[in-house]
Amino acid sequence: MKRHINKVAVLGSGVMGSRIACHFANIGVEVLLLDMAPKEGDNRNKIAEDALKTTLKSSPSAIYSKSCISRITAGNFEDDLPKINDCDWVIEVIIEDLKIKQSLYDKVEQYRKKGTLVSSNTSGIPIQMLNEGRSDDFKQHFCGTHFFNPPRYLRLLEIIPGPDTTQEVTDFHMHYGELFLGKKTVLCKDTPAFIANRIGVYSIMSLFHLVKELGMSVTDVDRISGPLLGRPKSATFRTCDVVGIDTLVKVANGVKENCPNDEASRTFEIPDYVQTLVDNKWLGSKSGQGFYKKVKEDGKSKILALNLESLEYEEQKRSTFASLEQAKLLPSVEEKIKALFHGKDKASELIRKSFTNIFAYVANRVPEISDEIYRLDDAVRSGFGWQHGPFELWDIIGFSKGLKHIKEAGLSVPDWIERIEGAENFSFYKLEGSSLKFYDQSSTSHELVPGQEDKINLKNRKAAHSIWGNSECSIIDLGDGVLNLEFHSKINTIGSGIIQGLNKAIDMAEKDYKGLVIYNEGDNFSAGANVGLIFMLAIEQELEELDMAVRMFQKATMRIRYSDIPVVVAPHNLTLGGATEMSLHADAVVAHAETYMGLVEFGVGVIPGGGGTKEFTVRLAEELEEGDIRTNTFRKRFLTIGQAKVSTSAEEAFELGYLRRGYDHIVLNRDHQLAFAKAKALELYNKGYTRPGSKKVKVLGKEAMGLVYIGANSMYSGNYTSEHDRKISEKLGYVMSGGFLSEPSEVSEQYLLDLERKKFLELCMERKTMERMQSLVKSGKILRN
Repeated sequence: MKRHINKVAVLGSGVMGSRIACHFANIGVEVLLLDMAPKEGDNRNKIAEDALKTTLKSSPSAIYSKSCISRITAGNFEDDLPKINDCDWVIEVIIEDLKIKQSLYDKVEQYRKKGTLVSSNTSGIPIQMLNEGRSDDFKQHFCGTHFFNPPRYLRLLEIIPGPDTTQEVTDFHMHYGELFLGKKTVLCKDTPAFIANRIGVYSIMSLFHLVKELGMSVTDVDRISGPLLGRPKSATFRTCDVVGIDTLVKVANGVKENCPNDEASRTFEIPDYVQTLVDNKWLGSKSGQGFYKKVKEDGKSKILALNLESLEYEEQKRSTFASLEQAKLLPSVEEKIKALFHGKDKASELIRKSFTNIFAYVANRVPEISDEIYRLDDAVRSGFGWQHGPFELWDIIGFSKGLKHIKEAGLSVPDWIERIEGAENFSFYKLEGSSLKFYDQSSTSHELVPGQEDKINLKNRKAAHSIWGNSECSIIDLGDGVLNLEFHSKINTIGSGIIQGLNKAIDMAEKDYKGLVIYNEGDNFSAGANVGLIFMLAIEQELEELDMAVRMFQKATMRIRYSDIPVVVAPHNLTLGGATEMSLHADAVVAHAETYMGLVEFGVGVIPGGGGTKEFTVRLAEELEEGDIRTNTFRKRFLTIGQAKVSTSAEEAFELGYLRRGYDHIVLNRDHQLAFAKAKALELYNKGYTRPGSKKVKVLGKEAMGLVYIGANSMYSGNYTSEHDRKISEKLGYVMSGGFLSEPSEVSEQYLLDLERKKFLELCMERKTMERMQSLVKSGKILRN
């Protein structure tokens, strides 16, 4: 049976409900958002409407674009519940109270049409208990769909079938969640806290006890358990503040009460200092204080940390750990983890004990909460933002070494671990060619991780098919005649190595292949051009070298546009400056939904110099139609660059003009992005790809320059911008206008590139521009001077 989801009802408009509603609206689905009707007042939809308004003000935003809001209709349970009859899926997201949920289900049964999907976002109540008393049709179409907050950004969606859920319904949720909602869907057994919270909260509770045992501070633990281990910057205690300490305690108590046979039950006991926080309602960010507290002193904000002994807030103190300083120098997260695990100081002791506890705990959860180890890793990675799941971490440390520490700590392991104790060079995961296999404890052999056939994992592919590389990038054969250029410079900045790799990749593709994809699996696609290099050349007044560097970059982006093979750029997350310029010149862009694009050069005192200013002028000319008020269109394009606007999503990148309708595409799930980009390159080739012809570009000359001067001077006169901002604006306007031409004229792209490069170099020689670059290079901060 093929299902189509066009309209969804979300029952409950709280923090989760309203955000789930927004995410469905993001992907184009109509949403009916219902909640209680207020006891007083004329507006019976006030509760749902107010909750939605609060969510829409949240930062980061719950929606891709303001246009998505119109897809959500607020209502109330008393008047609007019959409308669920028109919905394809009903999602319950109300208070975690069994009786209240069942009471609502009684009403849902009255109005839903047979065959409609029904699910609960419960994080703690067993699905089989929610099922009780329901009709057969309800039970067959009911399951748990546990989103993680915030639903737009956290990738995990746990699917928990009930005892009567049909296989068709389970399969649909797994597929729809992955492809349409962009989630890592993980199939869970109906056990307390399911998978991610069971393991993730265990990990946090273990650290709660270890921090006291080792006499460490909140700040120490967060320095140790963050990015160095491939985990979020919020690490442990900051994460607890963001999630809500009461939420964490609720999950821990739930596991302790409902899992009496859990061998680590005592770990879920709440330490006194955590209980004190809950009793005082110091619950984290939502209450203004938790493990951290933001205060103002002498007009300046500072963040204090909780002293776990005195329970007083104090200045954060940085302890010195030799193992951390040494680990920072290592190139990969995996090497950092190994070094920290085997270090000799207290930081390493914390990591060693924490990992040992986790290794034993996850081993004992198989097959209790999942039959397959990869599901545990998927859930923890996607739900808690870890770069490596627990079994992957164990592989990094080494199976034998991890088991040795488990036994030395007096922890138990299950029989399936004991059986493989003597296996030589055992690992939980193995790479065969480009395919990943996991150890299946039931068959005692390594089996293929399912779902790889329609995806391309670049890391796995690179292991066997890397064909060229330098210190900044690599060229990988994706198969079927398509190459991939991968960046791996620091924060994927674009320097001479990447320009070399781009030209090499196009040379190779034009000779022997069908197309080229530019994609990487870094945290961010690219932070743009190497500002440090530009600053160094500018400060040393190396004008000829700087001119040559800009020419090289312009030629590289124009090669993307005018190569003999299709070039597809597949960006994600931060895609700034030069990375956006590459995207602007591609035959097609396959962007992940969370792509934040922007020509941000204005902030460092220059204009886009890698073809970005030229390309925006080209697109402006293509937009102009007979009878248009030309200066209005010019102003819109000009301000996008002049205000360094960055899209908050790929959808907004279309609205800002960085992406083009009909050419460029959005993919919700990054796991599918590379395969989609490869398919797009092949599609273009198979249609009979021919290199585009050079363009003549209509520019407005003095007509547009007048607008630039008036706008720049009025902003300066009103103290909205600095004198240097005015100068940058005028030079940007000069390029986009085509110079002081007496009337609108047609010019070549090269004419605009030459203007762009000239004004870029002039700005690089300005003292105030150098000050801005220096600020960014040294402190990472944008200077307004």
